Amino acid sequence: MRVRLQSLAVPGVTALGVWLVPPPEGLTPQAWHVFAIFTATIVAILADALPILTASIFGLAAAVLTGTLSPLDAYDGFRQPVILLIVIAFLMARTMVSSGLGARIGYWIVARFGSSTLGLGYSLFLTDALIAPAFPSNTARSGALFPLALSLAVGSDSRPDDGTGRRTGNYLMLCGITSLAISSGLWLTAMASNPAGAAMASEHGVQITFASWLATALPPSLVALALMPWLLYRIAQPEVTETPEAPAQARAALQRMGPLSYAERTVAAVFAVMVLAWACSSRFGLDNTAIAFLGLGLLMLTGVYTAEDLRREGEALGTFIWFATLFSLSAALDKTGFTKFAGAHLSTALAGLPWPAAYSLLVLLYLLLHYLFVSQTAHILALFPVFMAVGADVGVPAALLAFGMLFATNYFSPLTPQSSSANVLFAASGYVAQRELYIVGGMVTAALFLIYMAVGTPWILLLWSGAP
Repeated sequence: MRVRLQSLAVPGVTALGVWLVPPPEGLTPQAWHVFAIFTATIVAILADALPILTASIFGLAAAVLTGTLSPLDAYDGFRQPVILLIVIAFLMARTMVSSGLGARIGYWIVARFGSSTLGLGYSLFLTDALIAPAFPSNTARSGALFPLALSLAVGSDSRPDDGTGRRTGNYLMLCGITSLAISSGLWLTAMASNPAGAAMASEHGVQITFASWLATALPPSLVALALMPWLLYRIAQPEVTETPEAPAQARAALQRMGPLSYAERTVAAVFAVMVLAWACSSRFGLDNTAIAFLGLGLLMLTGVYTAEDLRREGEALGTFIWFATLFSLSAALDKTGFTKFAGAHLSTALAGLPWPAAYSLLVLLYLLLHYLFVSQTAHILALFPVFMAVGADVGVPAALLAFGMLFATNYFSPLTPQSSSANVLFAASGYVAQRELYIVGGMVTAALFLIYMAVGTPWILLLWSGAP
């Protein structure tokens, strides 16, 4: 108990220290107090003082009981469609394993790429990159990618609850989080915030189409796809590395499984319908969360997923609570004006610098400010216009800064577990410790920042030399 009380002192002192400091000029006391509570919550998670669920619950309670947020604002995250989508995807992902379909897919991939754990990592990245343009939501895409990663982990006897999580599962979950960050920036249609950012860029004379986005994103994204599975392999150091006998064993297992069972066929059909509906959602105005509910309903109707299965999913409820809570606190930072205040003051301090230095610092600051956000879309809507205006004042080429921030909006998603809703399934899998998610997430984001700055910057300048 003494150790726990000592660990709680760190976030407690953080909250009290920030709270008692008078708010900076131009910032309301409410915004400053929201920042104090949010900061203490994140510090509690980073310092491993509290589990992410417990820390977020205390943060939400403090925000309401101190009068910092109204109950309506504090509970806003619990009614967000994207958070419901995460929970439904979490529930449905289990059927890929329970039906046996996930194991079958896992054996199929192992039979072709399973001679090494690194090969499995590359297969996840490649699969995600190829399906990404059909998914306007990286959250929806995580619902398709996570079951595959989970099946590969379980298929290699790596489970989070029996001490075997670091055999392969830890590495594969980190691959899933990182892959989504790269694939989302490769295609204009792979992430909901991309078209929004392109529309805002057009106000500064940068006209972005599907083809021009792909042409601009291809070189840095290909480099990232080539390097990141290997880098994660070095960071995670999976206990199982070479599995030369795995392909033959996988083929034998497929033979023993025989033809597809009723449950496998049902799960495959439902997921196929959902993937097709998600791919067409923007064209026909379909709601991604409603599609997920439809899929879950179909699985329950056919008996593949039962009410008893639902009662056993306490982990899904915990995920729903902590993500909805952090979403509410992050949204409150934006609503009270804190994020715009911070972004404006940090970026205007760059006035007078040479534009290359200003460009690098603007993208870096834009990236670091994502520690205050849960939603990538909220981030780009709040800060993109401010940073573009500052960039114009100091002479940064508009196309360069626009793409620098548009790509960053995607590759900073691994920064924290709550940096993107697409992370949640992987973060809640049990294979990766909370503290590790922050540490490795920071390392991955730093590596991607260097890749996109080193490869992307000269390419953007060359490709958009005639642009503003």
